[in-house]
Amino acid sequence: MSRLLIVDDDMEILSLLKKFFLQHAYEVDVAPHGEAMWAAIAQQRPDTIILDLMLPGEGGLSLCQKVRAQTGIPIIMLTAMAELSDRIVGLELGADDYLTKPFAPRELLARLRALQRRVGERQVPDSEPSRPIIGFAGWHLDITARELRSPENVMIPLSGGEFDLLLVFLEHPQRILTREQLIDLTHGQGHDAYDRSIDVQVSRLRRKIEPDSKRPDLIRTVRNGGYMFTAKVSRS
Repeated sequence: MSRLLIVDDDMEILSLLKKFFLQHAYEVDVAPHGEAMWAAIAQQRPDTIILDLMLPGEGGLSLCQKVRAQTGIPIIMLTAMAELSDRIVGLELGADDYLTKPFAPRELLARLRALQRRVGERQVPDSEPSRPIIGFAGWHLDITARELRSPENVMIPLSGGEFDLLLVFLEHPQRILTREQLIDLTHGQGHDAYDRSIDVQVSRLRRKIEPDSKRPDLIRTVRNGGYMFTAKVSRS
């Protein structure tokens, strides 16, 4: 059973979602604010966090940023605001997906299952005895452990979206990938992600792996084309 942590100050929504996900064979913890969220994480780490943007005290964006800095737990953000800028900020701070209120619980369930499939596919152990490691420009990505290490052997934390995007680039080096192709390869065909979300994820990834993110060399922008990963890739 997968464990969810739902963080929302609307007790009616908490009750409704808890009942709904229990009916779909999830274990569910709920928290009305950030302090309760941290207590729930400390007691039993969830597999996914569903996090409301507007919370009393510390807001959802700040909590998202702190969770992402400390863990790789996938995060779906909920908000009553439909502004594109709010969604972009959420993605920049490490959210893996975004859903605007009001929404049908089944839509949230579909988003959750899609996110967990993407995470699960990346965590399936390789059939070979050795752990699959992909190297590029002195960096090493451990697919099984979902760990990225710098040329100095420092572990660099990645969100689920950043890991998926980097892996797609590593699987298609020296090839121009359009934004639509990147959306399909990271989220699955038919997902309603928008172009700007890919730009945000690329920007976050560049800040982590490029020597100078303002003059990117590993992930180059191709005018009117998309993006291309330029480094040579090796597997071990």
